[in-house]
Amino acid sequence: MGFVDIFSNKKIEEKKTNIIADNREKNSLVISELINQNNIVKFEQLIIGDYLINDLVIERKTKSDLISSIIDKRIFNQLENLKKYPNYLLIIEENNFQLTIPENVIRGFIISTVVKSKVPIIFTKNEKDTAKYLGILANKKEKSSYSLRPSRNFLSNEKQAQYILEGFPNIGPIKAKELIKQFKSLKNISNASKEQLANILGKQSEEFYNLINQEL
Repeated sequence: MGFVDIFSNKKIEEKKTNIIADNREKNSLVISELINQNNIVKFEQLIIGDYLINDLVIERKTKSDLISSIIDKRIFNQLENLKKYPNYLLIIEENNFQLTIPENVIRGFIISTVVKSKVPIIFTKNEKDTAKYLGILANKKEKSSYSLRPSRNFLSNEKQAQYILEGFPNIGPIKAKELIKQFKSLKNISNASKEQLANILGKQSEEFYNLINQEL
């Protein structure tokens, strides 16, 4: 059994959290592999992505999850959201892969992601391999601080307005865009009546109106 020399002049270095994982990743084998590799993991509810290392956001997909997200098209919104961070990465795990869609669909997606969306991709063999990549990224020189919330500085004015509106309950990207198109500015939206808002928000208009106008 080892003992700590309390008279030693050497400073005991504090371990810093260097990998933040989304709460939904808690049961992933990637987490146990990261811990086995002596990485420190903290869980948060991430708005975007599955892992956050400094200003790098990472979306992790198994092949089966990737295929389902291509079919229901949610992957394209996820890729667009990744770019709200300064640095972003898509990791695709290739283990236990059974092809359920044509290979050219996968190839087309990869080409579109790299060339059009300009999101870099890393292919890993399994959870252990993914954890190794994350560990290497985490053990690079870290910045002193970073935010869990993606920066709006990288968005256009319209995207920033949409970003703000999507922070309200029951306001998704479609309704946010319709509000911007109809009212032209956040000021006009905040000054709109319940009846005007109801044309777009329907039953949610009263909740939205009350949130906008309540005193804090």
